[in-house]
Amino acid sequence: MKSLYLIIPFAPLFGAIVAGFLGQLIGRNNTHRITILGVAVSFVASVLVLFDVLKGNTFNGPLYTWFTVGGVPMQIGFLIDSLSAVMMVVVNFVSLMVHIYTIGYMHDDPGYQRFFSYISLFTFSMLMLVMSNNFLQLFFGWEAVGLVSYLLIGFWYTRPSAIFANLKAFLVNRVGDFGFLLGIALVFMYFGTLDYVQVFGGAQAAVAKTVEIIPGQPWSLITLICILLFVGAMGKSAQFPLHVWLPDSMEGPTPISALIHAATMVTAGIFMVARMSPLYELSTTALSVVLIVGTITAFFMGLLGLVMNDIKRVVAYSTLSQLGYMTVALGAGAYAAGMFHLVTHAFFKALLFLAAGSVIIALHHEQDMRRMGGLRKYMPITYLTALIGSLALAGIPPFAGFFSKDAILEAVHLSTTPGHRIAYAAVLSGVFITALYTFRMLFMTFHGHERFHESAATHGTHDANAHAKGLPDQSHHAQAHDTHERAHDAHHGHAGPPRESPWVVTLPLLMLAIPSIYAGWAYIEDFLFGDLFRGVLASSLHGPLSLMKEEFHGPLAFAVHGLTATPFWLALAGIVLAWLLYVVRPDLPSAIADGFSALYRLLVNKYYLDDLYQAVFARGARRLGTGLWRFGDVNVIDGFFVNGSARLIGWSSGVLRKIQSGYVYHYAFMMIIGVLVLLTLWFGRA
Repeated sequence: MKSLYLIIPFAPLFGAIVAGFLGQLIGRNNTHRITILGVAVSFVASVLVLFDVLKGNTFNGPLYTWFTVGGVPMQIGFLIDSLSAVMMVVVNFVSLMVHIYTIGYMHDDPGYQRFFSYISLFTFSMLMLVMSNNFLQLFFGWEAVGLVSYLLIGFWYTRPSAIFANLKAFLVNRVGDFGFLLGIALVFMYFGTLDYVQVFGGAQAAVAKTVEIIPGQPWSLITLICILLFVGAMGKSAQFPLHVWLPDSMEGPTPISALIHAATMVTAGIFMVARMSPLYELSTTALSVVLIVGTITAFFMGLLGLVMNDIKRVVAYSTLSQLGYMTVALGAGAYAAGMFHLVTHAFFKALLFLAAGSVIIALHHEQDMRRMGGLRKYMPITYLTALIGSLALAGIPPFAGFFSKDAILEAVHLSTTPGHRIAYAAVLSGVFITALYTFRMLFMTFHGHERFHESAATHGTHDANAHAKGLPDQSHHAQAHDTHERAHDAHHGHAGPPRESPWVVTLPLLMLAIPSIYAGWAYIEDFLFGDLFRGVLASSLHGPLSLMKEEFHGPLAFAVHGLTATPFWLALAGIVLAWLLYVVRPDLPSAIADGFSALYRLLVNKYYLDDLYQAVFARGARRLGTGLWRFGDVNVIDGFFVNGSARLIGWSSGVLRKIQSGYVYHYAFMMIIGVLVLLTLWFGRA
């Protein structure tokens, strides 16, 4: 099986290398065939490994030693258990669907081969992350997905907005990664190893150890390690306040939005905390921090989805909110519930992103939902799959999202982690918010009046009115395309009705719709109450899942009970309200916005956090750099040391030039003065 383990990450890497270095020689068709074949081989191998793991066959061992530090080997190795096997299958399946989808979406893009190389390299990086058995390899995969995401977000490098977005993502993730690296350093310092199993084995003995960051102020070692590692997860999984990069990453092509924001990069932090559950179980303080951060992200980011008009940004803020739900589950001690939602969310969120991309293709790269409407009769397959994804996201039984989201709600309700009551109220309210923004998007896009024939000039007037109210123009991101895209779309003029996307686009939609329907009821028992994660995820000391198991009587009973529970009715209320506001009375949303203009302005400006970070950190860093340059470089280094030393030498040489005149009487005079000085000093001592 060791050969099979190697095939899983290196098959996509081979495709990435071929596409990157030989793509122009082998052509477009061969490029996508090789990269898709590489991911397909990796997916099949992952499925075989998962079945082998379910039979009880696991693996934990090194592949080779990279280098040695102080007698401690730094190794590259694999940990193949149920957690990593499930992640490998999910990552490869979503990646395979994205690869196929890319054929249609990027068909006319001049960077076709480069894009396939990037997404295959991204898949390799994520697989190395989830398969690692030590912190060194984890950090390698962690940084590799960050680097490739930087390349993908800024793929259209002629667009200033894309370059700004990828730089923003890179810098914000560096903040999180700094904390992550400090956490790994603490692990190495106190445990003397980076191997997961050895660290987990020694964790119990380290519970009583403390660290004094500030003299006289002891911190629990385990708590500090867990919080620092979670800072890394906050950056990678876009948790408040390090969430600001993810919505802007929509500047990249839609396929990478699905790949990065569904099953791969943003879930890396969730996976990492779940993998480190033996450490987090030993620190109630760390769990409480995780719970509160997830609560803030789940609730407040969901609200922003209500006011966005860019279809991809609505889905992006939905991703932020759902990542908050997963984080809340981890903080509640229900690690398996968080992983269960990670898996189901990967399917229906990738489906929604790709469905949004299908709409964007049909409307010639239009992303503003105010220029859509009535598309269901033109795009029946896209509409059906988007409806399935929306129902799953809203948590309607029997779709996948219902089972995983309700499991999180119940686990938080039963948790004893400090702050769980506030968390429960927030995530319960989030059910209504989720249903409202999800079906707002669905109804604005596929129902109601056909607005895609309206002129851009008319819509520009609407945006000007928004500016007059002090609101930002949300459509500029959707309109900022590179020169190639503009040339490609210049002919459209909306002369004909939109058409359904080609099969390379709709096939991945249908394939992702299948697990979005059945994955919840099919796997809830295995994930939450079975032996799938036994010995892998820590058994919670707080016991929410153990308490839930006593009341669990199968998926059908769980679904039937859900029909009478509060979350279902909240979700249903959100759907009905969305129908009333965006289909029956589409004039009401603007009236509500006018009536609550202060709140609307707060939401549409994203709580002004971007402005705050831009003013304090971005401009502040530039001002600090400018000040250091002017004072340090210009005045101190150049002015004092460089130019000052030159002036000193010039002055001293001028003085010496006057003394060394070449006249004998000057020298005689200086000799007499010297003798007088020496005699004065001599007789003064006497």
